[in-house]
This record gives sequence, C-alpha cells and structure tokens, in this order.
Amino acid sequence: MIKPSKCITVQEAKDLQDNWVNSRGVSIQNTRGEEDSREVVYSVEELEEFLAYVKSESSKKGINNPGVRIYFAAYNDAKSTRATVFLSATDSGDANSNNEYDISPFNRGGGGWPPNIY
Repeated sequence: MIKPSKCITVQEAKDLQDNWVNSRGVSIQNTRGEEDSREVVYSVEELEEFLAYVKSESSKKGINNPGVRIYFAAYNDAKSTRATVFLSATDSGDANSNNEYDISPFNRGGGGWPPNIY
C-alpha cells in the first residue's frame, strides 16, 4: 500500500506535540493545577467501525464523500474532568463542511495516565 500523502514525519509529529505541550499544555496545567490528558487512543477496529457507519449513513443522505471533524472536548462529571476528543461526521472533507447532526458523534476513547509522550 502507498503511504497517504498527508502523513508527516515522526519528527514533525514530535515537534507538533512539543508545541502543544509547551503552549496550551502549560496553560491548562497552570489553570487546572494538574496535568491534563493530551492523547486519546482508539483501536483500528473501532475507527473502521465508525468510518463504515459514517459512510453508510452519509450514503443514505446522498453524501458521496463525507468527512470527519475532530473536536477537542472535556468531560465534566463525577468520573472525569479531563480532556478528550470526539469525532463528528461532515457532509464533505472540506474544512468548511457542515456537521451531519443526524449521524451520531464518536467518543469514549482511552488515554494513558500520566499522558503518553510522543
């Protein structure tokens, strides 16, 4: 299989993570008084299942090339107040695409504690 064109190098990924930790991560830690989650893990099987669901539901709506938007989020309940992400289906892969609110978003990933360093 050919590597996707939007793949980046490991060093670019490390630099991006370092930039986040040294800017937003520090601010979050100072505000919360503790470190917060900064990574979320889903199995390939879980992601494939969600993507198949998005493709199927989008097709029913006449959307031939849906996208997935990843939102930063945070829990606020008795179990956790940590950061998370959720994935939302969109009507295309364009940055300004519309969310498809009739297709359920995807969440409930796991993250290492303390957070895993890339």
